[in-house]
Amino acid sequence: MTEQELRDPNRKPCREGVLRAMAKIADILPPTPLLPLEVDGRTLWCKAEMLQPIGAFKIRGAWHRLSDMTPEERARGVVGVSSGNHAQGVAWAAKRLGISATIVMPDNAPKAKIEATRALGADVVFYQRPGQDRDAIAAELVERTGATLVHAFANPWVIEGQGTLGLEAEAQLKARGVEGLLHIIACCGGGGLSAGLSLACPEAKISIAEPEGWDDVIRSLEAGKIVSVTDQSFHTPCDALQTPSTFPINFDVLNGRIYNSAVVTPADIAAAMRLVFERLRLVVEPGGAAALAAVLSGKVVPEGTAVVTLSGGNVDWGTFVRMIGELR
Repeated sequence: MTEQELRDPNRKPCREGVLRAMAKIADILPPTPLLPLEVDGRTLWCKAEMLQPIGAFKIRGAWHRLSDMTPEERARGVVGVSSGNHAQGVAWAAKRLGISATIVMPDNAPKAKIEATRALGADVVFYQRPGQDRDAIAAELVERTGATLVHAFANPWVIEGQGTLGLEAEAQLKARGVEGLLHIIACCGGGGLSAGLSLACPEAKISIAEPEGWDDVIRSLEAGKIVSVTDQSFHTPCDALQTPSTFPINFDVLNGRIYNSAVVTPADIAAAMRLVFERLRLVVEPGGAAALAAVLSGKVVPEGTAVVTLSGGNVDWGTFVRMIGELR
């Protein structure tokens, strides 16, 4: 694809775009660690995305999108929708590029995520979750201000940017001399990360993990069409993975591509959070632990060279202590 085609907002995400995103991201961000974790006699390679500047992988897609904006687009600002991690990614990129940012966030988002988003200079517009449509609120803001919408997962740049996690992991494994069929187990909300990984690593097996009650991507792939969450008031500690439904741009990449999947419970999540804290000495948020939870619970059996995404660490301290304390 030409440079002009890769800047077309109506295009489909592609591997060429992931490679382009990787070059841009490598210029400003060092790779996050790929840490070995021994579980039941085998090595899981954990991609520690909580060590990104904003504490989550979302910085990748946000930077890829905002850094491609024209001067005219930058002058009009951006609008994002997020429970907090994408919010911080957009706010971080916007601050670095001198772009004004407004983020539509749920009023019950973790306090740490709200405060961090504001600290990066973004304006926050709250919506009620459940009860209000964040995409409709964002669309009204875009219509009124002329800003560019930077969706949390339904955007070609965002999908491509998230896929760079897979390229980084492949390079890190190669540098260590680790070979074998790549099996990536990823946390999944709207499907931005898993779609990006599918494009980035076409030979790899991709598995996804979603929280109980919010497994719309899994059910969509099983049905062969997009289906929504049936009860948006269903409680989950995984605020980062509470997406009512995936979008066609994500579904089209994932349909027929996912090797297997798992629905994880709060108990599964808590066990994964505690193991990461005890063995890797790191803090992972509930949604960021979903992939590891799927492996530890036996719901996804790792094959070949297994890479597990620890996709974020933005969690209120009280929530973290309560989650890992439930296991005692």
